[in-house]
Amino acid sequence: MTNSTINTALLACLAQAGSAFFCASANAQNTSELGIGIGATNYRGEISPEFQLQNSRPAFTVFYRKDVSVPVTLRGGFTAGLLRADDGNVSGTNGGVPPVLGYRQANTKGSILEASAVVEYNFLDYHYRTDKIHFTPYLFAGVAAFYANTTTVTNDSALGNDFSRDGAMLGFSIPMGAGLKYALSEHLNLGLEVGARKAFTDQLDHLGDQDPLLVNPHDQDWYYYSGLSLSYTFYKIPCPSQYRKNKKLLK
Repeated sequence: MTNSTINTALLACLAQAGSAFFCASANAQNTSELGIGIGATNYRGEISPEFQLQNSRPAFTVFYRKDVSVPVTLRGGFTAGLLRADDGNVSGTNGGVPPVLGYRQANTKGSILEASAVVEYNFLDYHYRTDKIHFTPYLFAGVAAFYANTTTVTNDSALGNDFSRDGAMLGFSIPMGAGLKYALSEHLNLGLEVGARKAFTDQLDHLGDQDPLLVNPHDQDWYYYSGLSLSYTFYKIPCPSQYRKNKKLLK
C-alpha cells in the first residue's frame, strides 16, 4: 500500500471522525468539558531509534470533550510542541554511541502542530460519582493531522551536503495512549495522559531516503505527547418537550 493510499484513507477516517464528533455533540449526553494542558513532546526515528526522555520538549494543548455515554467520550484537540534529537545521545550495547550514529553525527530540531479527534473509553463514571469514586482511568485512540517543521544537520563534513536539510510537511498519524481523570470538584477536573502517535512518514527528520547503510528505510517515525490538563465541566439540564413548547408552564 502506497503512502498516498494510506493518507487518503486516513483523511477519510478523520473526516468521518470529525462528523461523528460534531453530530454527537449536538444530541448526546449532558456533560462536556473544555480544557487546557501543558506537557512535553518527543520524537523517535532515525536519530532516536528508541524513546529517550532527554529529548522531551515543552508542549501545549487545548481540547473539548463530549460524553456520548457513560464509558465513551469524544475529544477534539489542538497540540503544539517542539521536537529534538541528537545521534550523540544514543547509547549502544557497550554504553557508547553506536558506530553508524557516531559516523553520521546528525541532530534534528523543530516544531509540530497537531489537530486530533479521538475516542476515550472510561472505566468509571467520574462525573456522576459517589463519595468514593472521583476518578477514572481511560484508554484512547483516534486519527490526527499534523504539520511539522524541522531542521536536520550533521557535524560530519563528508555528509554535510546530503544530511543537512530543513523543511515543513503535512501528514497523518494515529494517536493512542492512556490517562487518568480526577474530579477536583463538580466542575473542575485534573488529567494526566501519556500518548504515542504513529506517523505514516519516515521524513520527520528528512533522513528516510538516505543511504540504507546509514539509515533504516523500513521504520517509520513516531512522536509523543504526555502532560497534565485542567478542564471545566459543563452540565446541560434537558427540558421536557412539553415545557419547551409551552414556556408558560415554567412560571
